[in-house]
Amino acid sequence: MKAYNKLIRDKIPEIIEATGRKAVTRVLDEAEYRHLLDVKLQEELKEYLTANQPSDQIAELADLVEVVYAILACHGVTLHQFEQIRLEKKVQRGGFDDRLLLVRVEEPGEN
Repeated sequence: MKAYNKLIRDKIPEIIEATGRKAVTRVLDEAEYRHLLDVKLQEELKEYLTANQPSDQIAELADLVEVVYAILACHGVTLHQFEQIRLEKKVQRGGFDDRLLLVRVEEPGEN
């Protein structure tokens, strides 16, 4: 028997049990859930960063977005509200379309 103690997607127990194995789960309280969502976010980011194929990277981004959606729900933020926040930030600070790299900031009087 292998222990995982990690946050999983809702249908994973069904998928495991379809192979003849038994999935032992429990429902997390709010504090555990929020903590493990943060852990899952880091896990999915690592998987994205280590994926070698573009198709694998896209699949990992989908997992990242699913975790982000769950975090938003924990905070009581709708996707519409989140998109408004994103758009406001883009208007104020721009996006990443121009591919800019900040090399340095020179202070007045510096050469």
